[in-house]
Amino acid sequence: MLGWFGVVALSAMQLSAVDLPNLSYPAARRVEQIDIYHGVAVADPWRWMEDSGSAEVQTWVAAQNQLTERYIAALPARTHFATRLRALLDHERRGLPDRENGVYASTWNPGQAEQDVLRITRDPAEAGTVLIDPASFNADGTVSLGEFKLSPDGSLVAYSLSDGGSDWKTWHVRDTASGRDSEDAIVGTKFTPVSWSRDGSGFYYSRYPLDAGSGGEPLYDDSQQVSVYYHRLGTAQAADRRIYAITDHPTRDPYAQVTADGRFLIISVEDGYVTNGVYYQRLDEPQGSSAVIRLLDRWDGRYDFLGAEGEDFYFLTTQSAPLGRIIAVSLSAPELGNWREVVPEGLAAIASAALIGGRLVIEYVQDAHAELRLFKLNGEPAANVQLSGQGSVAGFPGTPEDPETFYTYTDFTTPRATWRLNTATGATTPLQQSRPDIDPERFTTRQVFYTSRDGTRVPMSIVHRKDLLLDGQQPTVLYGYGGFNVSLMPAFSAARIAWIEAGGIYAQANLRGGGEYGEAWHLAGTKLNKQNVFDDFIAAAEWLIANGVTSPPHLAIWGGSNGGSLVGAVLNQRPELFAAAVPAVGVLDMLRYQTASLNARKWASDFGLSDDPVEFAALRAWSPYHNIREGYCYPPVLIQADANDDRVVAWHSYKYAAALQAAQSGVKGCERPVLIRIETRAGHGAGASVSKLVDEYAAQWAFVAAATGLILR
Repeated sequence: MLGWFGVVALSAMQLSAVDLPNLSYPAARRVEQIDIYHGVAVADPWRWMEDSGSAEVQTWVAAQNQLTERYIAALPARTHFATRLRALLDHERRGLPDRENGVYASTWNPGQAEQDVLRITRDPAEAGTVLIDPASFNADGTVSLGEFKLSPDGSLVAYSLSDGGSDWKTWHVRDTASGRDSEDAIVGTKFTPVSWSRDGSGFYYSRYPLDAGSGGEPLYDDSQQVSVYYHRLGTAQAADRRIYAITDHPTRDPYAQVTADGRFLIISVEDGYVTNGVYYQRLDEPQGSSAVIRLLDRWDGRYDFLGAEGEDFYFLTTQSAPLGRIIAVSLSAPELGNWREVVPEGLAAIASAALIGGRLVIEYVQDAHAELRLFKLNGEPAANVQLSGQGSVAGFPGTPEDPETFYTYTDFTTPRATWRLNTATGATTPLQQSRPDIDPERFTTRQVFYTSRDGTRVPMSIVHRKDLLLDGQQPTVLYGYGGFNVSLMPAFSAARIAWIEAGGIYAQANLRGGGEYGEAWHLAGTKLNKQNVFDDFIAAAEWLIANGVTSPPHLAIWGGSNGGSLVGAVLNQRPELFAAAVPAVGVLDMLRYQTASLNARKWASDFGLSDDPVEFAALRAWSPYHNIREGYCYPPVLIQADANDDRVVAWHSYKYAAALQAAQSGVKGCERPVLIRIETRAGHGAGASVSKLVDEYAAQWAFVAAATGLILR
């Protein structure tokens, strides 16, 4: 067990651990690029960095990485965090099983493997055999297993692989008995599930169109829409039959799934993160004779398909219910007036639902922790499922005919455990518990509620060692996200535990823009309301300071992706509150984010678009890249970017780093570093190898420890 560490706090002006005199940043030339938005001139001096593959950008990336590595390598805490993270990750980890015809497939890691493998078994409590090991494709750990799905008879598994963290996936098919791959290969996909036909002859999926002008190697164009295809096993992808394509709206994308009884193909037509449509096709009619029928085409909320009983389709929807409700829609009378409300909107938001074993399994979010309840299909309550604590749950695979399902439970200090749930009784039995080298009794977690600028009550969780004296001088990391209806729930993280057990405090704020209190909470942090998110985060920092948890010289902020946008915006608005900032893989140029891909343009449901004059004004007011204060001495900043990130493309971080370095470099007496760390063989988080995760978090914690005054001894 790790020994106890003492903490020595540096004074406000004593930032010697992070000040590096004569810090010389790699040159980044300015260009005279002026864009006119609705009559407003906006400079973009580092536009050339959007050509991320150019020799000039690559030279700059290499030089920045060298500078950052020299700096981080000199920080005394780096070795400690790297060693401790390795130890914390050295334990068995299992994923949720997929079940078909008595065959179970699940991911597994013995503890030291760079990537999870896929195992097959007849008993989910047993180890089974390794079926797919990504190390067999690339030994350096940069090829990762993505999604997978067993065929209905369990004899085959379709699985996807990602190279270097890319969102682009290649699908393969492997025999679960022999362990051999067929010649089937599906490319041109991102974010798509596959759904098998019930006879196992093939599967449905969505892919982007082929770029006709690419020549030679096939290239797929994610600036255009995906279409639904059917792939028949044993045939070339070029022969795949297109099932459905969007022809009447440029930003909508379709994704398909087959109902458990094989009679219907359900097509969810996605348009951003607020609304979707639902179409269907009958599969129990002669091939090609059934048209795709628009079932729910109102675009007035989310409609998440749960399952079918006969010709009644069950949905979780936000239509007329910001907190969510369950409805049944009959194909014989699909009009709004004929919908049957099965489970009405309650006092807590519904985070997810599933139809399994003739029961509705519903996950509620109550003040940022999960509650699990079962209902009969007539809406009658069936059982409240007892959870291990106030944490989070995930999973619930299965069909309306399955007698059981599986889920994981975790909280800030409880590693992930897998549970089996009997849907008839609500009884649960443990299946597997991760056991890293920690003592949960050393830590304490509390939830507080604070008031934001406009009077809104916002929850925040605070986790630290029990022996820690809260005297206002403790190094603290404040984390937030605040977007895309994502609820920040309590969850175990080896990276966070490494920080907490070393004496740091971790605070997690449940900002507007998330889904903790339903769709109204989400919409209150989007588009013209986005400033609410930043106000909530700033108010969280002010509460921590006012209540003696920490103080500005010891408070760091951290966030990734949309959370990176949050950190960048708040750093511009209230830099005096913070000792350090870590914006990771952030969306930072809010005026041009939509130019990267069609997927990026869909973020407009949360962000808005610079194409619109009103939304442009709102975006311009907080865009991290465009609101850097020239001549201001910012707190130390460590920017994290992944060169293979094709979701939040790396040029956001490149342009932001160049602008921040330039704005601060001429400030007399300001020696606080602005560093960027660029991982060249990783994408937007998913599929990162253990070694890369250890390197990334060790660097971040060492940087934050130095900036906030956390000293190990």
